Amino acid sequence: MRGERERPGPAALAGIAVLVAALFLLLFHFRRFGPLDFWWWMALNAWVAAALGLTIDRNYASRLARDFAVGFPRKAAIGLFSAGALYAIFALGRLAALRIFPFAASGIASVYGLRSGAGTARIILLLGLAIGPGEEILWRGFFQENLGRALGRGAGFIVTAAVYALVHVSSRNAMLVLSAAVCGLFWGGLYLSYKSTAVNIVSHAVWALVIFVLRPL
Repeated sequence: MRGERERPGPAALAGIAVLVAALFLLLFHFRRFGPLDFWWWMALNAWVAAALGLTIDRNYASRLARDFAVGFPRKAAIGLFSAGALYAIFALGRLAALRIFPFAASGIASVYGLRSGAGTARIILLLGLAIGPGEEILWRGFFQENLGRALGRGAGFIVTAAVYALVHVSSRNAMLVLSAAVCGLFWGGLYLSYKSTAVNIVSHAVWALVIFVLRPL
């Protein structure tokens, strides 16, 4: 019972959802904040929001530590396999999108244009150590977990995936929003299946590194 009382209530979830939405909507609209370019700002958003989730849900840090301590090699293997599966989905999706949507080519080019002016080493470090882990700690481990407890696992999955896609709307890039929707459903389904933030962190970080740096589509 004590653990349940320490979980965030509806008001806390709504408050952090509004704050997180504002942070990411501003990021995708402006892409720069003072001295922070897109990548530094993205990493800062991910970790500020993740830290809020870890603070508000008092049991989360201990759950996360146990998640990494128990069976991590198997979880890492699942994460690696799922990252490859998501990459294959995007490769096929790119081919389909270029045939169906007249705006697809420019939208994809705009997403990769975010790399302009940022060093490869910095992008690798931020994607692998800050953005990928921070987003999974926030979106799946905090939001989907707690919304699932409040609304039911299926509803928590759908709501989290929907909000994850919607915060990308301010980019005004339909391909980025569509990509976020696919990722939200994929990683949400992965969390629904394994209930492991560790699995999701490996999947997200590896996929992001491959698709943005190692083997862009």
